[in-house]
Amino acid sequence: MKFVADYFNAEKFESLFFIGIGFLAIGLAVYFWLVLKEPFYRGVAIPLVLVAFIQLTVGITVYLRSLKDIKRLEYILKNESAKIQTEEMPRMETVMKNFIIYRYVEIGLAILGLLLFLFFPSQFFWKGVGIGLLVQASFMLSLDYFAEKRGHEYIKELINLTK
Repeated sequence: MKFVADYFNAEKFESLFFIGIGFLAIGLAVYFWLVLKEPFYRGVAIPLVLVAFIQLTVGITVYLRSLKDIKRLEYILKNESAKIQTEEMPRMETVMKNFIIYRYVEIGLAILGLLLFLFFPSQFFWKGVGIGLLVQASFMLSLDYFAEKRGHEYIKELINLTK
């Protein structure tokens, strides 16, 4: 079914974006830490690199899993359609619940970043940490928004199959 391949290929594409941004963030963090060496930039480097490890882990995991997921779902749809209700729908319900948790964590980190930036005006290191956190949390929130939206559309397609 085309919608299965479309969903998981979009996941795969977004995971490559995660990986690219993760490597970019690590590169910037290294540059900020080793070349610019100022407290503000060293502050920015810390959340850049910490969140980059999350981006790389998630990106690589999703990328490697996507092709297997396409094959698994195509097999289920052709041969064991009852597993849509018993396996795929519960899996997607968990995925969607996790997006809610991620959203609140990312919003919380973005707010923390903004507060650090605003309330430590003379401490450049903490302003840097705040900006780095705000940028990374906002980026993650944006990508998760689109992934969650895709997940809802995918679930609707699965529901239509079971009617």
